[in-house]
Amino acid sequence: RMQRRLNRSLNSFHDHKLLALVDMSGFDPREVTVTVKGRKVKVFAEHEEERTTVRGKEYSYRSITRETSVPPGVSEGEVTYSL
Repeated sequence: RMQRRLNRSLNSFHDHKLLALVDMSGFDPREVTVTVKGRKVKVFAEHEEERTTVRGKEYSYRSITRETSVPPGVSEGEVTYSL
């Protein structure tokens, strides 16, 4: 199932070169930051949850950081991303 979804995503980028594909499931787009600096593309996301249960409060925290180099011949201004 995941492979089919990945193949659909890759096929949708046929006119552009795909530098990276990061699974951001479980993160709200507002929790994701993408920066391009120093020939590096950095993806950072952080998610916090608080739930009240019969035993008290439960906290959940997740974060992800991925960094990829911009290929030679590509300017930082050409890098685009979508969620």
